[in-house]
Amino acid sequence: MCYGYDGDRSLTESLAARGLGRRTLLRGAALGALGAGAAFAAAPTAAAHGGGHGPGRSLVPRDKISVQLYTLRSDLGGTAGYDATLRSLARIGYRKVEQAGYYGRTATELRRFHDSLGIRTTSSHEGISADDAALRTKLQNALILGQKYMNVPYLNSANAEDWYAWAERMNVEARAARRLGLRYGYHNHAHEFTIDLGRGRTPWDILTRELDPRYVHLEIDLYWTATAAFQLGERDLERFSLDVIRRAPQRVIQFHVKDRSGVNGDMVDLGTGVIDFPRIFRAHRVDEYIVENDTPDVTPLQSAEVGYDYLGA
Repeated sequence: MCYGYDGDRSLTESLAARGLGRRTLLRGAALGALGAGAAFAAAPTAAAHGGGHGPGRSLVPRDKISVQLYTLRSDLGGTAGYDATLRSLARIGYRKVEQAGYYGRTATELRRFHDSLGIRTTSSHEGISADDAALRTKLQNALILGQKYMNVPYLNSANAEDWYAWAERMNVEARAARRLGLRYGYHNHAHEFTIDLGRGRTPWDILTRELDPRYVHLEIDLYWTATAAFQLGERDLERFSLDVIRRAPQRVIQFHVKDRSGVNGDMVDLGTGVIDFPRIFRAHRVDEYIVENDTPDVTPLQSAEVGYDYLGA
């Protein structure tokens, strides 16, 4: 899931509509591993898949590292609490976060607290606004928080007309955002690549054709593009992700960085899965590398710390 949206279920439903199931795909994975240099075999170490970038060498500039707060949702809304969790992120080294909900606070209250920690909300995940009044509120909150980006986190439908309508509305919102100096984007899951809308179309085809590249950017989630590649029978997960990036008319200026297990395809902490992030990062640089793990391996804070250390060691 990402900010409360079940991307895995959406993927499963889209595959079922194509007559594919998990058992079939897992059997295909076992066969693929034999002929793909163990791309789908047991998860290697970070160094094994290119992540061992060596002590003292940052994989990406530290000032471009952020964390999606959905990763820490159980702490933020639990016994640890919002304040203590954000303080821990600051101690780890984070200076940027991507907001996912306000946890009972106003944008002004969040901004005041974040400023006291030296943390900035540079981005957010928020759905398409219900009306123009809601859009104005969303944009005003983003300005108060000091954001540069805002992203639609999830859309799902097997009806092509829904995707056309959503793209049209996102273009409207993106133009309004740009007038205020904000960048407006879309964040993918896997089902945008696997839903069959008929006549060979997928939701991704419609979005990349209809979203105005002058105003809408893409926040590519590298776990989900790798998962889509795997489910579609692609052996080179990184090439599929790079093809997605290169073929889109829209600029890709943010990454969600989360790793994928080579054993069962689950999300795992950065550097412990099979995605060759250095290969992707060498080919395409972005403004923000946002650490995320919807299902932290040990604790949410440990996932955040492992992710920061992996990218910025």
